[in-house]
Amino acid sequence: MVNSYLPQQQGLYDPRQEHDACGVGFVAHIKGKKSHDMISQGLQILENLTHRGATGADPLAGDGAGILLQIPDAFMRAQCAAQGVVLPEVGRYGVGMMFLPRDAASRAVCEQIVADKVAAEGQQLLGWRDVPVNSTILGESVKLVEPTVRQVFIGCGANCADTEAFERKLFVIRKTAEHAINSLPDAQGKGFYVPSLSARTIVYKGMLLADQVGKYFPDLQDISVISALALVHQRFSTNTFPTWNLAHPFRMIAHNGEINTVRGNVNWMAARHAAMSSKLLGEDLEKLWPLIVDGQSDSACFDNALELLVAGGYSLPHAMMLLIPEAWSDNPLMDEDRRAFYEYHAALMEPWDGPAAVAFTDGRMIGATLDRNGLRPARYLITDDDMVLLASEMGVLDIPQHKVVKKWRLQPGKMFLIDMEAGRIIDDAELKAELAKAKPYRDWIEQSRFFLGDMPVAASENNLNASLLDTQQAFGYSQEDIKFILMPMVVTGGEGNGSMGTDAALAVLSNKNRVFYDYFQQLFAQVTNPPIDPIREEIVMSLTSFIGPKPNLLGIEETVPALRLEVHQPVLMNDDIAKLRNIDQLTQGRYRSLVLDMTYPVALGAAGCDAAVKALCAAADQSVADGYNVLILSDRALSAERVAIPALVACSKVHQHLVRAGLRTSTGLVVDTGSAREVHHFALLAGYGAEAVCPWLVYETIAAMNLPANVDVKEAKKRFVKAIDKGLMKVMSKMGISTYQSYCGAQIFEAIGLNSAFVAEYFTGTATQIEGIGLSEVAEEAVRTHHNAFGNDPVLATMLEAGGEYAYRVRGEEHMWTPDTIAKLQNATRTNNAATYKEYAKLVNEQATKLKTLRGLFELKSAGAAVPLDEVEPAKNIVKRFVTGAMSLGSISTEAHTTLAIAMNRIGGRSNTGEGGEDAARFKVLKGGEMLSDIIGKS
Repeated sequence: MVNSYLPQQQGLYDPRQEHDACGVGFVAHIKGKKSHDMISQGLQILENLTHRGATGADPLAGDGAGILLQIPDAFMRAQCAAQGVVLPEVGRYGVGMMFLPRDAASRAVCEQIVADKVAAEGQQLLGWRDVPVNSTILGESVKLVEPTVRQVFIGCGANCADTEAFERKLFVIRKTAEHAINSLPDAQGKGFYVPSLSARTIVYKGMLLADQVGKYFPDLQDISVISALALVHQRFSTNTFPTWNLAHPFRMIAHNGEINTVRGNVNWMAARHAAMSSKLLGEDLEKLWPLIVDGQSDSACFDNALELLVAGGYSLPHAMMLLIPEAWSDNPLMDEDRRAFYEYHAALMEPWDGPAAVAFTDGRMIGATLDRNGLRPARYLITDDDMVLLASEMGVLDIPQHKVVKKWRLQPGKMFLIDMEAGRIIDDAELKAELAKAKPYRDWIEQSRFFLGDMPVAASENNLNASLLDTQQAFGYSQEDIKFILMPMVVTGGEGNGSMGTDAALAVLSNKNRVFYDYFQQLFAQVTNPPIDPIREEIVMSLTSFIGPKPNLLGIEETVPALRLEVHQPVLMNDDIAKLRNIDQLTQGRYRSLVLDMTYPVALGAAGCDAAVKALCAAADQSVADGYNVLILSDRALSAERVAIPALVACSKVHQHLVRAGLRTSTGLVVDTGSAREVHHFALLAGYGAEAVCPWLVYETIAAMNLPANVDVKEAKKRFVKAIDKGLMKVMSKMGISTYQSYCGAQIFEAIGLNSAFVAEYFTGTATQIEGIGLSEVAEEAVRTHHNAFGNDPVLATMLEAGGEYAYRVRGEEHMWTPDTIAKLQNATRTNNAATYKEYAKLVNEQATKLKTLRGLFELKSAGAAVPLDEVEPAKNIVKRFVTGAMSLGSISTEAHTTLAIAMNRIGGRSNTGEGGEDAARFKVLKGGEMLSDIIGKS
């Protein structure tokens, strides 16, 4: 099932990439006093957040805006009474806001399904109401997709003892109706969406401008519509399509920011399905799946997860602390009870990580929390008449200063909560202290936690099945791996430095055998996310990983804590992997591990890889069924007769397979491989499900390296691990992710040159835009590398391949810039030699045809007959449309920056700068006869 409001995947657009950046705010009365003023003030906040939204080419087409409020009982009773419907007492009826198809027949089908689901859950359908709307204010593009808006009224059945039980039933009704309608043939359900279905709250929202919400919904102007809270949101869909259903607020939250780990969070939530049970939800739990529908935004996915936790028995603030925990592992100022609380819950769920300010409510409580880095703004004030205002910025309401009792900002990882039933504000310290002491979390942690590093050393296996050189060659090692990758790490404890950019061929276009990791590129938060400094902000980052089965997420009443096997960082030494191999003895049988072989007979060739991977998945299934809760995927059996499955292929496939089989949360996944040596390799294995990685061949290689006199082998290995750790934090920080636990399984990569069928099966959910090769070609490349390693090439008999990816080598990787091209370019420019320039141009053009880059694949098709020159626009007019990119002074040299600006001035084109600006010399006023080139230089 997919989000029917979004376009289908086409070209470079993928609905899975939907993110947004927005303005959020709420106003609430601490004592729960209801009034229409709350609605008016909420709408005023919304209008004053207009600048945080956007419009398209149609100035009346907004990205989305809305308001969440408590159900106005008197208003609803009057509206229903006019239709002959008598509502039960407050809390015994629910109101559903529905977006329905405009087609009458499709709408009738959807409404009948809703009615059927209400009856199936033992509740009573009381009636429907057409929600009045003012469509005249909408832009033309918005009118084309405007749904029919109706409200459904549902009475509480005899099987619900209280409002809490009724809320759970309404949740089940909504999910089952959504599943049924989204599965209708011929897009009959297209346009169906439920903004809210609750006995406490209601949401009015749409693809509207901020100032249109109150005008579009006349209900909001009625003075009998009262509430003690109003949660509002203005959406800015940075790189996404605005749609009616993606407008905020959602059922429980309004969110400003990005959940950068959402792909992994959704995958892990699906993985938990089979092992999840709930005393409160009982058999209804199964009806909720799939919990998170494909194609939703990150905010919508987060809202679905929060709904499940609350329905499963967590209090609203407890659930929010589980989803967005503050930095706890390395915070020296945190008390031990709170640290134990977070550590206990860390095994239950990975953080939904990224820059986020999230306002939340269930109609009784309302509050907000910030991500652990505080990368989104949220400020609040409290007045002397018990009113609280919180928003992305101050100034959204005109509050007289003499009425302000307190004004402050929400701090990183902190929570601000108003309990309107208790009539008070609960500050962060009190709230978290109460939750931390509610159960003996410290005792539970001590009873259930095993640190791998604290266990006694077991006998490690370091024996190779072939010579070190042959083994290195079989895993694609080159001289550059030793010189440029490993040596800087073991000497400095950090990655080697290099210049930006690469002119080497893409892996899929290379004539050389490449390691499979090269077919993936890391993503980064390029739209709205400020970067994290993994050095200065190390306190908020964590590489702690949990190896083994995951506890029941909804086992909130359980008193026997689940076992937890922790590692402080995910890069394992040989001693660590030996401990895992013997974990049965070390934990008296509480953990059981099994090694699964990632190699297969090389005699089977590339064709044998598919069967080997399938056998690996079958072995993983059987291992879990047999009670093994730590699986170690290992390629140590590599030899002249056995070739290794690419570790990333094996890891991702087993991870995805176990997720689909509902077994992933029953076991841990560790990769013991000779292929991983760069930070990128470890990041990929983590991103596709590895809870820890042991790079066994790196340690063998380090032991044989010519190390500096002041570095012994043991220290060199430690420095390598330190370098990879630092590199992983750097990679995570580019995506605004703070914890390895969130990064694990998050799949924050793009495949370059892999076909979509292969990616869909082995790397489900990963973007691949240009198609390319599949498993057979990947396996063939691995087999060729293996044959070269154990073959008779005299050059490889005593040394590794030169490599040539980082520097030009005769037998190495091809580059766009070669010594020959650079020499001819320099000669042509220095001597003004046209003939030499033509030679240079010929070389470069020929290189393009060798397919080193994607643009080398591009060919212009002839348009046929030439157009007469007198029909062609003059060049002097064409050049006026030339524009130089927004480059700041400093991003390119002063000379280049100046030359481009002068050139655009001369031809009548346009030039502008980036955020860094331009040379201050350009600010001078020109005197008579003076030209700008006299000031900033002539080109």
